[in-house]
Amino acid sequence: MPSKPAKYGIKSWVACDAKSSYAWKMQVYTGKATSGGPEKNQGMRVVLDLTQGLRGHNVTCDNFFTSYELGQQLFKRNITMVGMVRKNKPELPPALLASRDRGVLSSKFAFTPTTTLVSYLPKKSKNVLLLSRLPTEVEISHRQDSKPAIILDYTCNKGGVDNLDKVIGTYSFRRMTARCPLVIFHNIIDVSSYNAFVIWTEINLTSD
Repeated sequence: MPSKPAKYGIKSWVACDAKSSYAWKMQVYTGKATSGGPEKNQGMRVVLDLTQGLRGHNVTCDNFFTSYELGQQLFKRNITMVGMVRKNKPELPPALLASRDRGVLSSKFAFTPTTTLVSYLPKKSKNVLLLSRLPTEVEISHRQDSKPAIILDYTCNKGGVDNLDKVIGTYSFRRMTARCPLVIFHNIIDVSSYNAFVIWTEINLTSD
């Protein structure tokens, strides 16, 4: 993955706690299906797999995963969602995509009975789109950048997986090409060790 700091490795999908980075569930990406064709709705399938067994939680995800249909499916499990949205999603109303006549730092909202969409312009050439199924009021912050509360909530909760990656470190696929299973084994051990540390910390903080 040329755009990533670690360009070589074993790719895993991970669902983490936003604050502690405790890894709830992991799934190794094994590449394209044997049929050779791309997997349809892969992002939605991954989120539904990784949240299996959860109830009453909120999922924060980036624009690879977020869609209106994913929000609908999670809602059936009593799970809310906040996520960035790609501009090519068919559920986006044209009014949110248009930015020509809008001012910088302006926000526009669209609603269904269960879903909120927001379009925020941090600068003239950039349109940030988010979808939320959280039952929160639509608010604009009093910050200098006038960010909507939905964006602030997303920013606050999006770093669980990235933090886990930093904590456990990475093993270079380039150096261990002949031992791919060993890379996965080390990652499992590292994540399990970190999860144990999180549990130990929570128990000791509670007992104090």
